[in-house]
Amino acid sequence: MNTTILPGTTASGQQTTLGVMGGGQLGRMFVQAAQAMGYFTAVLDPDPASPAGLVSHFHIQTDYLDEQGLAQLMQRCAAITTEFENVPAPALFTLGAHRPVAPGADAVAIAQDRSAEKAHFLRCGVPVAPYAVIETSEQLAALIEEPSAAPGRPKQASAPSGLSAAATDVPAHIRTARRGPDSGGDTSSAVHELTSVGAYLFPGILKTARLGYDGKGQVRVATPAELAAAWDALKNVPCVLEKMLPLAAECSVIVARSADGTMVHFHPQLNLHRDGILAVTQVFEGNLPLPSVERAVSATKAIANELQYVGVLCVEFFVLDDGSLVVNEMAPRPHNSGHYTLDACDVSQFELQVRALTGLPLVPPRHHSPAIMLNLLGDLWFDAAGRPITPAWREVLALPGAHLHLYGKLDARKGRKMGHLTLTGDSVEAVRATALQAASLLGIPAF
Repeated sequence: MNTTILPGTTASGQQTTLGVMGGGQLGRMFVQAAQAMGYFTAVLDPDPASPAGLVSHFHIQTDYLDEQGLAQLMQRCAAITTEFENVPAPALFTLGAHRPVAPGADAVAIAQDRSAEKAHFLRCGVPVAPYAVIETSEQLAALIEEPSAAPGRPKQASAPSGLSAAATDVPAHIRTARRGPDSGGDTSSAVHELTSVGAYLFPGILKTARLGYDGKGQVRVATPAELAAAWDALKNVPCVLEKMLPLAAECSVIVARSADGTMVHFHPQLNLHRDGILAVTQVFEGNLPLPSVERAVSATKAIANELQYVGVLCVEFFVLDDGSLVVNEMAPRPHNSGHYTLDACDVSQFELQVRALTGLPLVPPRHHSPAIMLNLLGDLWFDAAGRPITPAWREVLALPGAHLHLYGKLDARKGRKMGHLTLTGDSVEAVRATALQAASLLGIPAF
């Protein structure tokens, strides 16, 4: 992107319009940030009641691959972004041939496929959990069959590219963690003591390679028989089997990168998930050990630079018991764990998304408060007997530093993200105390 797309009215009297593929809450908050800066907005989403469509100047209600819808979006917009990674990459390639699109289709396509994503992480030299790609019944069989090694002695085989020297009893299509400059440890040190692939990768989590989010398309497996049953339950679609590692915590890093390579980042977020869905994010100095912070930021920047990425990117990490990090996944968009930036920073992740898309300067975000964000799921709209209720908004909003964001979704359903609540204050102790009060009022488990 060689030109800057300025907000306001053009010389020809037209309002500058920015487009977004997808109409969920991330699109909604992008639209609100763009409008605050003086841009008009257009949303392409098939849902007539999509959260972003409800607040945008224009809402194109078509499928993401509809040729007329894409043509209309291109006609209206000076540049286009996406709000979730499962927007079809072919649609982004079509748009990118005629308009600036950030992030680009190539980066989104990688994020849409777990196996391609992990291969990218390895190219960047950042550590991942040991994993295997399962696309065929032959690959499944290779994982579950026992090797012919003498009892107590490891099967010797040449280690495939990307494996540590210890991982010698693993078939060639398995890739494992690398001890690189940002890993802080070797997650495969015990592999040489194992005599079977099953012992190496179990217990593990079988994940669909595509279209998985918030814990969907994932099955925990402890034995070869459970793996075979899980792959059948997932309809034999391409999957990735990841070894479960001893986790101490989960964190994420959000960066914004411009077309000229300028990159800024937020302080890493400490995240708590429940049932595969982000529940709580805590952000303050000291939420993670400094070496973990430095390694996470360095790895995220390496991933973004290797992609020549433009836009906002989030990378999620597992923090292991020994303090080392492995990458979990990336999201080519703003992220749930970054919603606190709307209230605790002088520039939010959504404003940085607008700036990266339009070629405006990327300014390093400054945190003016510690923050804790609580995800508000549809469960809060029902009592223990399943009867509809209204959450205790009045009581929650009486708390100091409470910032409520609801997404305009018409129907509350259990597990559905309906909004978030961010708590800010003068100290970590005060913010945590207020956040626990809010959680108690809403019926959210303590953390």
